[in-house]
Amino acid sequence: MSGIFKAYDVRGIYPSEINAEVARQIGLAFQHVLDAGDRAHGNTVVVSRDMRGSSPVLASALIDGITEAGFDVLDIGLASTPMNYFAIGHTGAAGGVQVTASHNPAQYNGFKFSRHGARPVSGDHGIELMESKIAAGDLPAAARPGVVRHGEVTADYRKHVLGFLEPAPAGRRRLKVAIDAANGMVTIDRPILDAMGIEILPLYFELDGSFPNHEPNPLKEENLRDLSRAVRDGEADFGAAFDGDADRVGFVDERGEPIPNDLTTGLIGGELLAREPGKAVIYDLRSSRAVAEYISEHGGVPVRERVGHSFMKATLRERHGIFGGELAGHYYFRDHYYADCAILALVEVLNLRRQTGEPLSRLVAPLARYHKSPEINFVVEDKAAKIALLAAKYADASIDYLDGITLSYPDWWANVRPSNTEPYLRLVLEAKTAADLARRRAELTALLGTPETE
Repeated sequence: MSGIFKAYDVRGIYPSEINAEVARQIGLAFQHVLDAGDRAHGNTVVVSRDMRGSSPVLASALIDGITEAGFDVLDIGLASTPMNYFAIGHTGAAGGVQVTASHNPAQYNGFKFSRHGARPVSGDHGIELMESKIAAGDLPAAARPGVVRHGEVTADYRKHVLGFLEPAPAGRRRLKVAIDAANGMVTIDRPILDAMGIEILPLYFELDGSFPNHEPNPLKEENLRDLSRAVRDGEADFGAAFDGDADRVGFVDERGEPIPNDLTTGLIGGELLAREPGKAVIYDLRSSRAVAEYISEHGGVPVRERVGHSFMKATLRERHGIFGGELAGHYYFRDHYYADCAILALVEVLNLRRQTGEPLSRLVAPLARYHKSPEINFVVEDKAAKIALLAAKYADASIDYLDGITLSYPDWWANVRPSNTEPYLRLVLEAKTAADLARRRAELTALLGTPETE
């Protein structure tokens, strides 16, 4: 099982790394994660699965392990990850597990875990514990196994999502939106999309875990090409591309141009702050400085946080924030149990577009204040030594170590953070001018080595 236990989930190739027996053991190990606070919310664990060919087998074996440990299971069947989060919070369950490998290729599968209230389970909060318990064989069976019941939360989830939708102003035309489902789980949300009062240009709405059209990862621009073409050819108002388990979404404007996800965080944050000024909005530290500036300008409190859903969600709760967003396209909502929900991000972009009547390119323009790089990977074996080198080289910068090292100057900044699982350092930098961005990028690349990917 070595290598399948990641920072935020369990993920590997089926069946060589993850199979039915592994799933059963993980189900048994989950009992060690659910503490007294979780058990105070009952004895039920919500289980659901995505559309991958291996998901039914793995879900069944996982359920066997969970019930063998003495927990009851509410099996909601085929569901998106945000629907799993909703079901945990809505039913008051002790926790939940979604069988999915998110955006990974078809041969992968895995598990995402939550505690009560859709609180995340991560490497720091339980995944390492499950790995150690499985390795030690500490997987006790209960004297009385739990029971399984099949449930349906689709109608309640639909009501929940549509409750955020604001009515279109009188006299405004119906908006046209291209939506790329990537053969993934947002496909089952088609009735919700149809109820939004928009004209949909659908792409790849056939559930297919082999992903025959493109990888279900909207973070990569090559996976947005079909959507961009559909927006331009169909004269749509904007486009949205979802990942495999529908917890991430990327947007393109009416010209088919991708909108950086950090700028979308600013847009949605501003939209929500118009209703509830003074609230905190959480953003990950790779985000443009424009995001914090925009949040402040719209009456909010910008809160910078390290990368990772467990950190983002915890800080959103602690600060009683209204919303948060990550560069990867995760958008977190207070009113969705502080969890990520891509379809709610679509609702808020639609609300903004309807209420203002402005094209998305014009709405995002005030946030496009700086010049920013993508996240760039460098293969580095001694990551700590390289970070120390950067600290010495840029000793006159304002430096913090919230996640890796961030070097800040008035005209530019850079973050270099280590991968949790791979020999990578990941660089993001931003500058006031394109020329300065190019110069600083060349400077940092000379220190970090040859970029592996972009």
